[in-house]
Amino acid sequence: MSYPPCPQCNSEYVYPDQSLLMCPECGFEWNPEEAAQEDATPTAKDANGTLLSEGDKITLAKDLKVKGSSLVLKIGTKAVIRRIVDGKDHQLDCKVDGAGEMMVTAQFVKKA
Repeated sequence: MSYPPCPQCNSEYVYPDQSLLMCPECGFEWNPEEAAQEDATPTAKDANGTLLSEGDKITLAKDLKVKGSSLVLKIGTKAVIRRIVDGKDHQLDCKVDGAGEMMVTAQFVKKA
């Protein structure tokens, strides 16, 4: 059985100790399941179920009201995804044409 190298010293001499992995060279202990969850990048899917990634160009699938403003973003407005975050309400940090930078919910956009 092969184990991943130590995250601190990259030693290949890792051994299991119950549910943890141990490094004999630096003494670091870690849970491999938690490390895998931390490495996972957040993902988001658009209104059609297409997986979105950073740098994708998107269009709005419906009119959206901007909180705290009288501005309404119209359907078809273009934007570029700057980063994807793991949030309850808004998953996409976007640069929207004509409105600047704002957070948008992934289910209201389509990949262009």
